[in-house]
Amino acid sequence: MKKDMNEQPESTGFSKNVLKTGLITSFPIIVGYIPIGFAFGVMAEKAGISAFNTVLMSLIVFAGSSQLIAVGLILAGVSTISIIITTFIVNLRHMLMAAALSPFLKKWKKSELTAFSYQITDETFAIHSERFANNNTEKQESLVINMSAQASWVFGTIIGVIAGSLISDVKPLGLDYVLSAMFIGLLVFQLKSRFQVIVAVLSGIMSVLSFLAGIEQWNVILATLAGATIGVFIEKWIKN
Repeated sequence: MKKDMNEQPESTGFSKNVLKTGLITSFPIIVGYIPIGFAFGVMAEKAGISAFNTVLMSLIVFAGSSQLIAVGLILAGVSTISIIITTFIVNLRHMLMAAALSPFLKKWKKSELTAFSYQITDETFAIHSERFANNNTEKQESLVINMSAQASWVFGTIIGVIAGSLISDVKPLGLDYVLSAMFIGLLVFQLKSRFQVIVAVLSGIMSVLSFLAGIEQWNVILATLAGATIGVFIEKWIKN
């Protein structure tokens, strides 16, 4: 079959509209990631990690909570194997995120899935969950959101490394709370009904109670599973 000479090849770049939409959508993440990345850079500098390895960690690992936990454990003098196991357990929640998004990505190519999954974090997952639920699975926009998030994280890390020698403690600046504040902000934007608020509050209470009970690494995962299960039963009960 002869190809139509007037047919235009598919563009491999990002259009201005896609870039604009992706940046606007990821703006809340960007605002949160820069100060958190900054805090990570400062802590890594205090832990004696070289500037090169610190930035490399943000490029290769790109997992805010795991990076901050790893640096904290290094400062505490914990063994390497303990750090690896701890960060592995913390990141197990990515299996849940992948399972939740996979039904929307069945038509994506493996190369596209690889690029997309590499930059999935809790915050980008929250945004994509809402987008995909509204039938917005535009690939380029999804990739722009992810790349913008990591770029802001790396940028914050670089600034933190540079400023590390000038700051003795990040707590007076409130930088240690930025990660939690960003999670709260992203959650609030997704709560659109009284039912969702109830499930969110119950999940938060279960997470705190689990943490106080000594479940310090699994509390979020257990609370998420329990909250989701309770939510399903409540939703079915309301419908019936």
